[in-house]
Amino acid sequence: MPEDPIAHSELAALTRRFEEGSAQDSREFGIIKSDLTAVRLQVGNLDQKVENLSGHMTQRLDGLERKIDGFIDEQCTVNATMVELLSSLVGKSTDTQ
Repeated sequence: MPEDPIAHSELAALTRRFEEGSAQDSREFGIIKSDLTAVRLQVGNLDQKVENLSGHMTQRLDGLERKIDGFIDEQCTVNATMVELLSSLVGKSTDTQ
């Protein structure tokens, strides 16, 4: 059976196109892989920043909670003192009703 030069050239052209497409796919895959790595790093950095911010906010909220508790305690003392003073002004004891 004689060889067909047209079939060989077509086969060579198809092989070349396949190899070029494969090389292009490899380059594009490399770009995508690189982009994914960059995104992972950014997500990791954001996660760390959120964790730091969360810790900082927890500390601030704890401090604020202590201040509010102190203010409430102080306000209760002031209220009790005011009741005692007002009761003494009208001549009534806070212990009797």
